[in-house]
Amino acid sequence: MAYDEGLAFRVESLMSKETDIISQKMFGGIGYLSNGNMTCGIFEDFLIVRVGPELYQQSLKSKHVKEFDITGKAMNGWVMVDSPGISEDEDLLEWVKKGLSFGRSLSD
Repeated sequence: MAYDEGLAFRVESLMSKETDIISQKMFGGIGYLSNGNMTCGIFEDFLIVRVGPELYQQSLKSKHVKEFDITGKAMNGWVMVDSPGISEDEDLLEWVKKGLSFGRSLSD
């Protein structure tokens, strides 16, 4: 299944002023990287967010969020947010900000 291009457009609109972000096709979807570090991405209809180990358990308690597991092994520090959890622009922005914050912290 191809990734949700409408969601990609929404994410790219939010990141339009971010000069350090590049997009790259990966894992059958698209990823958004800051200085080579993945921040978030899209897989099928899900927003993938790299929240890091400190926000991981808290993030999993959010509605419409589950472990990022597309291979049979969950990736610690990464979550998948289902469409209802990002249907509102402010919710999408919050998740994108979490991914940007963690991804950028890896370059500090």
